[in-house]
Amino acid sequence: MRPSRQKQILGFVGWLATSFVAAAIGGAASIRAAPFYAQLVRPEWAPPQSLFGPVWTVLYALMGVAAWLVWREGGFRSARTALVLFLVQLAVNALWSWLFFAWHLGGAAFADIIVLWLLIVATLVAFWRIRPLAGALLVPYLLWVSFAAALNYSVWQLNPQMLG
Repeated sequence: MRPSRQKQILGFVGWLATSFVAAAIGGAASIRAAPFYAQLVRPEWAPPQSLFGPVWTVLYALMGVAAWLVWREGGFRSARTALVLFLVQLAVNALWSWLFFAWHLGGAAFADIIVLWLLIVATLVAFWRIRPLAGALLVPYLLWVSFAAALNYSVWQLNPQMLG
């Protein structure tokens, strides 16, 4: 049974807020990221720094909507595994910024992003089984994190003295 209209609206706001709280936790580690990132040797294919904020904003919004779509199919209890996977991948996502930007641990950040990628795949599959549109909304996120993993690895390898 689907939640009432009021509960759906609160759920929508709640799942968006959950996504953006995770973004804020990761973002707190990135407050001084621009000067640090500017010092790093980056591959020629690295996007400009100004692209990351808008891309992540859209991705976090899509994640929140996807989680809400799954939740509204029967609440947290009926989609527990999928929604727990979602919450775990959000935490692992937030951790990456701390590992890379705050603590300058390139290898640990790369290991984190590989775990994140696996969690996104698992979440996408779990969401797809409940509501295909919710799974589809995670595809851009998976693609971006795939790209980000390659960038993380490359930057780590190009900057062993700064990301040891």
